[in-house]
Amino acid sequence: MGGYLGQVSTHASHDTGGEDPLRTALKRAAVALKGAGVPFALGGGYAAWARGGPEPEHDVDFVVAPEDAARAEEALRAAGLKVEHPPEDWLFKVWDGEAMVDLIHRINGAPVTHEVLHEAVEMEVLSVLMPVLSATELMSEKLRALDEHECDYGRLLPVARALREQVDWPTVRGATAGSAYAETFLVLLERLGVVGSVAGAPDG
Repeated sequence: MGGYLGQVSTHASHDTGGEDPLRTALKRAAVALKGAGVPFALGGGYAAWARGGPEPEHDVDFVVAPEDAARAEEALRAAGLKVEHPPEDWLFKVWDGEAMVDLIHRINGAPVTHEVLHEAVEMEVLSVLMPVLSATELMSEKLRALDEHECDYGRLLPVARALREQVDWPTVRGATAGSAYAETFLVLLERLGVVGSVAGAPDG
């Protein structure tokens, strides 16, 4: 896709033959966005999966900049997907039958920027070439989302283990500074030997 920096991943395509509804929805949405020239990137659990993490079971996440959300919606409607606007104002949802795709334009209260999208790397996912959020951005987003209501380290550990060599951990530490939940998880990763000492508690 034009305009995206990075290179095609050497990872093999995840297409294993059987068509899961979520996988079908992922491909349909990506092809529609690419065809319309809307800047986007695969995010969330499926971005981690494309990089070797566990496959999610509930939905697909794509990210777009707020100024491109209307064009993204138009492209997805034109592709025959059903668009729904929930009460939350940071995303809209797309349905391909029973499979749900989230189009997210604000993450953890901050707008998705074209800078983040340009840092996405083009990868082959289910035989479709598409931009995928960087592993560093994915881990930063997941750790910034931790709070007293959502703090499932057990769910994050497999992702961190799978992506650890792809992540710039000092950048993640800086991006999540001030979050006790993120700092605790990074210390846990260090104690488990998943990452090096750069993830430990700040000096002093």
